[in-house]
Amino acid sequence: MKRMKLVSWNVNGVRAAHKKGLLDFMAQADADVICLQEVKAHPGDAQHIPWPQGYEVFWNPAVKKGYSGTVTFTRPKPKDVTRGIGLRHHDGEGRVITAEYPDFFLLNVYQPNSQRGLTRLDYRTKEWDPAFRAYLKKLGRKGKPVVFCGDLNVAHTEIDLANPKTNRRNAGFTDEERENFSRVLAGGFVDTFREFEKGPGHYSWWSQMMNCRARNIGWRVDYFVASEKLRPALRRAWISPEVMGSDHCPVGLELG
Repeated sequence: MKRMKLVSWNVNGVRAAHKKGLLDFMAQADADVICLQEVKAHPGDAQHIPWPQGYEVFWNPAVKKGYSGTVTFTRPKPKDVTRGIGLRHHDGEGRVITAEYPDFFLLNVYQPNSQRGLTRLDYRTKEWDPAFRAYLKKLGRKGKPVVFCGDLNVAHTEIDLANPKTNRRNAGFTDEERENFSRVLAGGFVDTFREFEKGPGHYSWWSQMMNCRARNIGWRVDYFVASEKLRPALRRAWISPEVMGSDHCPVGLELG
């Protein structure tokens, strides 16, 4: 397999992130593929941004203006690119872009948030999660391994957030969300960051209140998850908390 550097970042608004150094980050990252989530924009809203040369750009904006949405920047030309998971009920929010490369499928994913008061918990866990698992299985039947990355809006285990006890029934750390993520992993996937780092204290999102980021009171909700078949090709996985510009920070994976 050809070595590839992959980066993912929930930018919490691509236009806002542009004003906070997004292009500098993209240049310094020098990644083969950069996946952004929660872009909150349509392509026309961002046409003033001088994106780095050498990338093909694939957008999947939400129908609703200023909401959700994903965009993938790729140097290697994909064999194919699809938007959504093939279900109209889910695909209006611009949450998935799938790029097919010679050796694997790469999914840029922004999973639904269960929201304050868990108002979307049933949608997330009873509708979206099963549909997404079915989509992963469908891709798997095509004979290639799968990598999916992005803001998955779940902290999987207690070491994936600073205060597990006080967040037990909060969005992103409910038993239902965590169990569904465990099901994905049990279906033949690995949480790549945990292949390299077993310890606590590594987060990718921090509340913007109470100086949480400076105090590292955060959550790890941004991932690269890969088919077990790719385990021998995992070179490194990392989180970049030093990169500012969003309430999330970038995460990365190198394959080869």
